[in-house]
Amino acid sequence: MLSKTLAGSVVGAILLLFSSVASAAVITNISDSAEQVRPLLPGLIAPDVTLKDTQGQPVALKKLLANKPTVLVVYRGGWCPYCSKQLKNIQNIEQQIAEMGLQIIAVSPDSPAKLAQSTISSPTYQLLSDDQLALAQAMGLAFFLDDKTAKVYRNKLGVNFVGLDGEQKVALPVPAVFVLDTQGMVHFQYANPNYRVRLSEPLLLAAAKQVMNH
Repeated sequence: MLSKTLAGSVVGAILLLFSSVASAAVITNISDSAEQVRPLLPGLIAPDVTLKDTQGQPVALKKLLANKPTVLVVYRGGWCPYCSKQLKNIQNIEQQIAEMGLQIIAVSPDSPAKLAQSTISSPTYQLLSDDQLALAQAMGLAFFLDDKTAKVYRNKLGVNFVGLDGEQKVALPVPAVFVLDTQGMVHFQYANPNYRVRLSEPLLLAAAKQVMNH
């Protein structure tokens, strides 16, 4: 049995990337800056949204979470070196997390085709696409980049603009980690508007262990 809320979670920000494939996304909840976002707090239920697997097939998050407790990782995209390092580091502790009885789900705005290029794929660690921005917005994690930063990302990293209300906008998800139970309730949350700072693997293991032991 999982406990109620794991105290001391860190309220931060999640960035979310708008790519060209997200042009059909319905804009409902995107903040003006990383500091203004409000990630889902411990004790609340993760939204029931549909994501995509590496083959582009729909995946219902609620159904996936019902399988077993979950470490949910939200990251900016495979183009981000900090994200790539984080995913690799989590892969190194995948077995320990699996032995506790949890699965790992990592979600980004990357397209299914981009995700298919990753070497990460196992029964307990999978990558999913949120290219319609449904999860990031529903969890209160999305924010728009300022025009100067958006231009840098587009010109140097290949991040695309999308049309929004007659303007060209770019958004990104701040890196975040959640631990959820099979009902989708958040028991631990770490999110940080500084994308260079990530939750360490020892802290993630400690959080997962504490949640699972209550």
